[in-house]
Amino acid sequence: MAMKKILLATILATSVSAHGAENFVVQDIQIEGLQRVALGAALLKMPIRIGDTVSNQDVAEIIRALYSTGNFEDIKVSRDNDVLVIQVTERPTISTISFSGNSAIKDEQLQQNLDASGIRVGEALDRTTLSNIEKGLEDFYYSVGKYNATVQAVITPLPRNRTDLKFVFTEGVSAKIQQINFIGNEVFSDDDLMSRFNLNANVSWWNFLSDDKYQKQVLAGDIEALRSYYLDRGYLKFQVTSTQVAISPDKKGVYITLNISEGAQYTVDQVKFRGDLIGKEAEFESLVTFEPGEVYKGSAVTSLEEGVKRVLGEAGYAYPQVRTIPEFNEETKQVSLVINVEPGKRVYVRDIRFVGNNSTKDEVLRREMRQMEGSWLNSKAIDTSKGRLSRLGFFETVDVQTVRVPGSDDQVDLVYRVKEANSGSVNFGIGYGTESGISFQVGLQQDNFAGTGNRVGINAMMNDYQKNLTLEYRDPYWNLDGVSLGGKIFFNTFEASEANISQYTNESYGTNLTWGFPFDELNRFEFGIGYTHNKIGDAEDSYLHVQRFMQSLGVDPGEDIVTDDFDINLAWTRNNLNKGYFPTAGSYQRASYKMTVPGSDAKYFKLQYDIRNYIPLTKKHDFSLLMRGRLGYGNGYGKTDGNDNLFPFYENYYAGGFSSLRGFAANSVGPRAVSKNTSGSCGNNGCITATDDSVGGNAVALASLELIFPTPFASEEVRSQVRTSAFVDAASVWDTEFVYDSSVTDKYYDDFSDPMNYRASYGVALQWMSPMGPLVFAVAKPIEIYEGDDEEFFSFTIGKTF
Repeated sequence: MAMKKILLATILATSVSAHGAENFVVQDIQIEGLQRVALGAALLKMPIRIGDTVSNQDVAEIIRALYSTGNFEDIKVSRDNDVLVIQVTERPTISTISFSGNSAIKDEQLQQNLDASGIRVGEALDRTTLSNIEKGLEDFYYSVGKYNATVQAVITPLPRNRTDLKFVFTEGVSAKIQQINFIGNEVFSDDDLMSRFNLNANVSWWNFLSDDKYQKQVLAGDIEALRSYYLDRGYLKFQVTSTQVAISPDKKGVYITLNISEGAQYTVDQVKFRGDLIGKEAEFESLVTFEPGEVYKGSAVTSLEEGVKRVLGEAGYAYPQVRTIPEFNEETKQVSLVINVEPGKRVYVRDIRFVGNNSTKDEVLRREMRQMEGSWLNSKAIDTSKGRLSRLGFFETVDVQTVRVPGSDDQVDLVYRVKEANSGSVNFGIGYGTESGISFQVGLQQDNFAGTGNRVGINAMMNDYQKNLTLEYRDPYWNLDGVSLGGKIFFNTFEASEANISQYTNESYGTNLTWGFPFDELNRFEFGIGYTHNKIGDAEDSYLHVQRFMQSLGVDPGEDIVTDDFDINLAWTRNNLNKGYFPTAGSYQRASYKMTVPGSDAKYFKLQYDIRNYIPLTKKHDFSLLMRGRLGYGNGYGKTDGNDNLFPFYENYYAGGFSSLRGFAANSVGPRAVSKNTSGSCGNNGCITATDDSVGGNAVALASLELIFPTPFASEEVRSQVRTSAFVDAASVWDTEFVYDSSVTDKYYDDFSDPMNYRASYGVALQWMSPMGPLVFAVAKPIEIYEGDDEEFFSFTIGKTF
C-alpha cells in the first residue's frame, strides 16, 4: 500500500501550518469536497497544472489562491504518490438573513451595511467578516451610550450546505449622564459653560433641545461649541486638555470630566493680507470688521475668511486657500492676524448638465441659469441659478455639484440635480362651520404644462354659493428677455347670501391679459388690461350700502345693476424665498394696483400689499418663523351726473377662512348690513338696524404669526413632504365711508369704520404635498370674537399652501 504523505495541514480562517515534503511532478490533480463550486472553477484558480513540479512553496500558493476565492473555510493538501489531492470544506451558502430586537437601527440600514460587506442571500458565509460586523455594530451602540448592547450572529445549518443567518440584538437602555464636571475654568462659571452643551444632566421636561443620554458624537459637538464660545471672547489659546468618560458599574450612568486650559484674553492689533491678492486687496480690507484694540472674535475671523473666499469664487477661483495666521505679542496680549490668500488657478465652466428633470424640458432649467458655459466660474451666479430653480416651484430639491474635468486643472462641469415635485394640483376643498356647513371646490391647474414651464389652468368651482369656470394660461418666457405673457377667461355666478354675505347675486364674465417684466433677479413688474361684465340682481336695496351704490350709478330700486368695466392693473413682486414650496427662509412681497378706466360704468380703484417673511430659527431650518401680512384699500373716484362714484360693494374685502383668518367661517367677520326705516314711528331720522349678514369693507388688514416645527414622529424623508405649525391670526375689515351713529343700540351694530374692531384666533396646521396637490388641515379657536361671527373649528383645503 502506498504511503500518503501530508504536505500541508488544515488552513482555517487565517491560520496556516506547513510540513516539509520533497518535490514531485504532478501526474493528476484531485479536488475532494466540492458541492456548490464547480470543479473547473476551482482548477482555474490553481497556480499548478499537471506536469508541474510541486514544492512546499507551491503548496502554500495553492492554499492561498483557493482561499482567496472566498468559497472555502477549510483546505487540506496531500500527496498520493504522484497525485495531488486537495480536500476542501466549502463555506455554507446564506439562505436567509433576518434581524431581531433592533429598534435603534432599521432593517434597511442593516441590510445595506451587510451588502457592502458581501453578506447577502446566495453568497458564501464568511465567518471573519461576520465577526467584524458584530463588533462594528456593538461599537455603534457604544457610541450612542448603549453600553449593555450586544449583537450576536446566530447561524443555523440547513441541508445542502446552506445556512440561516439571524442577527439577535439586545440594545438595552442608553446610559444617562449623571454629572458633567469642568476643571480649570476661572473666567466662566460651570453654568455658563453648561449652557453651551446639548448634553446635560438633570434635563427639565420642557428643555427639548437638551439631552441627558450620552452620545459620543454629541459630546464632540459640545466640545467644539465650547471652543467657539471661548474663541468668540478672545481666548485664542483655549484648549480642552483631556476628556474623561467614566461609566458606572451597571453601565447605565456616565460621568464626564473636561480638563480645560483657558489661556489669556487677546485683543486685535492689526489685520494684514498677504499672498496673491489678484488686485482685490481693497475689497478684502472692506470685509474686516475688527477695530484696533477690539477683543478677538473667532466667528468674525471665520466670517472674514468666508468673505474672502466668496470674492475669489465670484472671480472664478473655485478652490482658494484662505488661512488666518495669528502672531502673538505676549507682553501686550495682542494678536496680529495675517490672512494668507492662495487663490489657485482660475476655473472656467465647460458644460452645465441637469439630472432628474424627467418631465421638465432642459430649456426650462437652462433659461434660469445665470452662470454661463465658457465663462469663468462665479459662485454667486451658481447660487443665484440654484435659487431661481428652487423658486420655480417645479422641484422638491435642487442641488448643484462642481465636477472637475479629467485632464484639466482649469475647467469644471456644473451638475444641477433636481427632484421633480408635483407641479399640478387638484383644487379640492372641504370646510365646515357652525353655520356655513360643508362646502366643496374643484379645479385643475398645471404649473409646468408638458414640461414647458408654462401654466395652464382649468378651474371649475361649484358650491352652495358659487359656480365658476376659469381658463388661464401663462408663458413665463414669452420672449428671450424674460417678458411673460398670461391671460384668462372666466365666467362666474355668485350667491352672496350662501357665503355669509348680505343678499345679492352676481353673474359676471370677462377676460384679461398681463405682461410681466423682470427688473432684476428678485424684482418683477406686471402690467395688465381687462374687461369685466357684472350683472347684480336680488340686491337687498333696503340696506344702506346697496342704496348708496345704486344711487351713484343712477339705478332705480328693484332694477338689476349692470356694469361693463375696463381696467388697468399694475403690480410689483419681489421673491426672495429659498424654495418654491415649503420655504424656510426669505420673503415674498407683492403690491398691486387696479383701476377701472374712465368710461367704465363703475369707477373705482383697489390697492393691496401682501408679504410673507420666513425667519429660520435653527441652522438646519427645522424651526422657522413665518410672518404674514396684508393691507388693502379701495374706493371710488370722480363723479357721475353729480353723484360721487362709490366703491362697488361686490368688490369689498372680507375676512374669515383658511387664507385670511382661520377659526372663522369664510367672509363671516367685518361690517354688517345696516338698514334704515323711515316710517313715522321712528322719528325724523328713522330707525337704524343691523343684521348678522356680512357686507365687507373697503379696507382690510391681516396679520399672522406662525411657528413652523418638525413634524413629530415623521422620518426625514416624510418631513420634506409634510409641514406642521402653530399659529396666531388676526384680521380687521372696515368701511372708511361708514358714518357711525352712537345712539343706535342694535346688538349687531358697531362702528364699522373703526379698524381696531379686529378678530383673532390661534391653532395648529398641517400641510402635506400629496400626489394630487397640497393638502392643508387646520384646527383653530377664536380669541377675539364679535356678535354674529361664525366659528369654524376645523378646515381642510387642497391646492394652496403658505
